Amino acid sequence: MATIKDVAALAGISYTTVSHVLNKTRPVSEQVRLKVEEAIAQLDYVPSAVARSLKAKTTATIGLLVPNSLNPYFAELARGIEDYCERNNYCVILCNSDDDPDKQRSYLRVLLEKRVDGLIVASTGGDDSFAGGLAAVRTPMVIVDRGIAGIETDLVRIDHEEGAYLATRHLLELGHRAIAFIGGPADTSVAQMRLAGYRRALEQAAVQVPERWVVKSDFTSTGGYQAAALLLERDRPSAIFAGNDMLGIGVLRAAAERNIRVPGELSVIGFDDIQMSRYVFPALTTVGQSILQLGETAAEMLLNRIATPLLAVDRRIVTPSIVLRESTAPVPGVFAQYR
Repeated sequence: MATIKDVAALAGISYTTVSHVLNKTRPVSEQVRLKVEEAIAQLDYVPSAVARSLKAKTTATIGLLVPNSLNPYFAELARGIEDYCERNNYCVILCNSDDDPDKQRSYLRVLLEKRVDGLIVASTGGDDSFAGGLAAVRTPMVIVDRGIAGIETDLVRIDHEEGAYLATRHLLELGHRAIAFIGGPADTSVAQMRLAGYRRALEQAAVQVPERWVVKSDFTSTGGYQAAALLLERDRPSAIFAGNDMLGIGVLRAAAERNIRVPGELSVIGFDDIQMSRYVFPALTTVGQSILQLGETAAEMLLNRIATPLLAVDRRIVTPSIVLRESTAPVPGVFAQYR
């Protein structure tokens, strides 16, 4: 592999001059610059990012930790982060923890060893030691999607409880009273807040549902499918609020296999507004906000924090809204009653 000294020898100049050309640290003549570029092209020379970072004390990279890259929500979030960082000359190292606390801690250590300039963290949850490790980190950081107890740092997330309240209220306004809920893992703050919003809306409407209609699963289409299979066997509800869109897509599949018409016999609403929710059949009514924009906001906050470390802590809670599509409808023969 060619070195900077090889480039200098081929160009017939000193390697310090080559360094000035590469790093734009001192003006050089056009003739010298062209010689260096020609030598680089001939030798297929790649500058050492490590050497550059040691000198500049910056790597122009950020680390992104997500709990499940197979979940389209996190794929879209990562895309928003990458788009913003690319426009601002930063690279993103994506680490997927697979909802595994051990892997999450390992990736955090790797990113810090690589001296990333900043971190964006969507936590797996349920791991006190990870929270303790983050609290000790001095690298600029933004928490996204899932808050972490005890971490006082920049944060951007959807208002999960309010969104769940809006979703449940939407079903109530359509005349539904038999409303089931399929939520995510009980040890994640997202699942807890969405369940709280569901319960708050039912309580305000003085509606009680059997506790068996509150099902805990994981935030996947498989989880939604399996939970719905239980709910739809007997004494089934007229509506299901799925704790995210992937769960909702699983519910649609389970209903279709049982010849249960959505929304004629069963209304289904999700949460997040992932792109896929527009294209399933029927298109999924959901609660959400632009995920790409959420990612861009997180990246913008982090780059601001890197540039100005002493900024006041910035915590942004985004209120989602109902996205009406085809999977919810009034209870047959019942007009909307709850206002």
